[in-house]
Formats: sequence, structure tokens, C-alpha cells
Amino acid sequence: MLAAVADVADEDFERPSGCTGWLVRDLVCHLVIDAQDVLITLVTPAETEPTVDAVTYWKLVEPPTGEDPLDALIPRLAAAYGEPRLLKFHLDDVGSAAGRAAVLADPAARVSTQDMVLTAGDYLSAYVLEWTLHHLDLIAYLPSAAEPPAETLAAARASLEKIAGTPFPASFSDKDALLIGTGRRAPTDAEQAALGGLAAKLPLVLG
Repeated sequence: MLAAVADVADEDFERPSGCTGWLVRDLVCHLVIDAQDVLITLVTPAETEPTVDAVTYWKLVEPPTGEDPLDALIPRLAAAYGEPRLLKFHLDDVGSAAGRAAVLADPAARVSTQDMVLTAGDYLSAYVLEWTLHHLDLIAYLPSAAEPPAETLAAARASLEKIAGTPFPASFSDKDALLIGTGRRAPTDAEQAALGGLAAKLPLVLG
């Protein structure tokens, strides 16, 4: 993810991202906040038993309406950086620190975030899904950009299937399962037919 953002040309920061209503610069600003959240959570120990795991950490919510104050804040905060290089620097700085903290974390250690308790391993697994989806958002309108690694696409698909409670059709690539499953792309007629009863559950909007 950090390498993908670093490779984005300055002029492409003004392109739309796969997150409705957000430019690439807005998405990158959101990733800075995500990285900060990881750092905060990994140093927020919990003494009680886990209340969620990597799957139940996610809640299915209604599609965003743009009325969430944080959603409205992100574009203003992103614009305040002024130059893409400053956003890139901040993400690389905080994101690299979050990566180092993740490597050092004991997967069995219990941490607390958003009134939930879970193991550090489950928390980081949840973020594999988060950041794989956002990597796809980053490159949605950048056809020459590098895609997420195959192993993270596969892991993210597996997580989404657990959230859905059923697998996506085997004919779907991991990328298409993620895009269609979360409403980032509408299914074709053939894909809609292949989804069968699962189609009624989609999109899976995670919050």
C-alpha cells in the first residue's frame, strides 16, 4: 500500500478514487488516519476477554450518505496538505511506523479499540481486508497502477466470505469478489445469475 501511494503521480491525486465522493488525495488522507488508529490500538492493552474477532470486528452498515462529520472532514483535511508530497511523506512516516508495530506485536495480546476487545492478530487481520479494499480504491481510476498482492486479495476475499456467511462463486476472481461484494462494482448479468441468493445480501458495506 505504501509503495502504491508513493508511485502515484502528483497530478493523479486529483483523480477520483473508488470511494464515492473522495479523490485520491482524500483516500490517502484517510489512510493516514487508519495508520494512526493501528498505532494507537496496538499500544492500548486490554485485560478482559476478547469480545470480537477478525470477522465480527466488522459490522454491516447502511451505505454512507455523506452526512458523517468525519467523512466531511477528510476532504478538507486532505486539501490542507496542499502538496501531494506532504501527504505521501506523512503516510509513509506513520504507515511505516504502523508496519513496524505490527511486526513487533504479539498476535495473542489483547487490545482495545472502539469499545471492542480482540487479539492483536485478529485486529491486524481485519486491517488486511480494510487496506486491500482501499488499495483497490486507490487504483480504481489509475489503470497502470500496481494491484494488491495476490495473497492479500485472497485473504481479503476469505474474510469477506466469512462476513457474508457464504462463498462467492468460484468463477469470480478475488478482485471481482471484493469489488462486487462491497458494492464497488455492479455485477454483470452473468455474475448476477452466478451469485444466486447471495445477490440479495449485497452490497456488504463494512463499518
